[in-house]
Amino acid sequence: MDELAVNGGAPVRTVPLPSVFNATGRRFGDDEVKAAERVLRSGMLSSTWGAEVRALEQEFATLIGAEYAVGCSSGTAALHLAVAAVDPEPGDEIITTPISDMGTIFPILMQNAVPVFADVNPLTGNLDPAAVAAAITPRTKAVLAVHLFGKPAPIRELRALCDEHGLRLIEDCAQAYLAPVGDRYAGRVGDIGCFSLQQTKHISAGDGGLVITDDPALARRMRLFADKGWPRDTNERTYLFLALNYRMTELVGAVTRAQLTRLAGVVADRRTGAARLTAGLGELPGVRTPLDGGDHVYWMYPLVLDPDVAGDIHQWGAALTAEGVAANPGYLTGPLYAAPAIREHRTYGRSEFPLQGVAYPPGLCPVAEELIDRRLLVLNWNENYSSADVDDIVTAIRKVHSAFAQET
Repeated sequence: MDELAVNGGAPVRTVPLPSVFNATGRRFGDDEVKAAERVLRSGMLSSTWGAEVRALEQEFATLIGAEYAVGCSSGTAALHLAVAAVDPEPGDEIITTPISDMGTIFPILMQNAVPVFADVNPLTGNLDPAAVAAAITPRTKAVLAVHLFGKPAPIRELRALCDEHGLRLIEDCAQAYLAPVGDRYAGRVGDIGCFSLQQTKHISAGDGGLVITDDPALARRMRLFADKGWPRDTNERTYLFLALNYRMTELVGAVTRAQLTRLAGVVADRRTGAARLTAGLGELPGVRTPLDGGDHVYWMYPLVLDPDVAGDIHQWGAALTAEGVAANPGYLTGPLYAAPAIREHRTYGRSEFPLQGVAYPPGLCPVAEELIDRRLLVLNWNENYSSADVDDIVTAIRKVHSAFAQET
């Protein structure tokens, strides 16, 4: 067995893998340059009067198959638009997942609603419908599901559950562009689908967001919420309800329009590389590769380890990273409800509003905590990985597995 690089051996990779943090792992080209130049030379950078964002909204709605799309300034803003459109009363509850980015949770609090965390599937990290059903109370207003790492959540089951209880369903699709759910894409089963254009997503304009819906009332409310509640369509200088400025700029809109033309290829290449990795790993004892029924679009490539067989995820993370294959044990430091903002109710001054009397104790979602603490190991993934890159990742994983599995 080769000595692990973390112990002084030669690493599998000496050349960095393509990364979303530089040009090696992003598909920006002449079309994006021309789009930015087009906007700059026009002199109009604001979507209030420009045409680029409006064109993007139509193009994205057509691509996803939705009636309406609304552009905004970030993926977090997209989720805030969605929660604001649902219009919860103060203290209403929105059920969601403890494994995501905090951008999924803060919009709930910003609308004075209470996040309720339901546990997850131990193999995918996505919401467990049975746990969601158990969390529903008379105060529940909506369910906010995340398609984690690019694997669709059980969204049709959640849709049926929401319909049964008269709840709205919001989909966080930031990691799941073009992920199929039957004959639809992720984002098209719920009432609202939310997408991110942040640096690391399948396509990017640095930051930016998009929301989709088939409901004209929800679409209008989201458009108004992104523009301070100002009904520009009626030519009134008035403000219909409390709202913010989450407008997308014309530069972001134009660059995103160019990125949209690359999206199908990005997803296809991520899937091709992931299939090669899965095949190369085979049946390693104690290692589960992602569940994929032809629906995973691989924002990241998650592995689920059995620590009693394969070893400790933190040792794996350090060892793989030393081999030149960045690996993130647990994905998060802890479940989202363990963050001080949530567990210690650090919200509006010292009021603790709207979380007074709400407890988020350790053990609240034991499956999620087990994944984060002991089982989940997340690999960066990229559309620009070559076959040789993927083969190096296979070699590194097998090398680390051989070392740690022998010790257990």
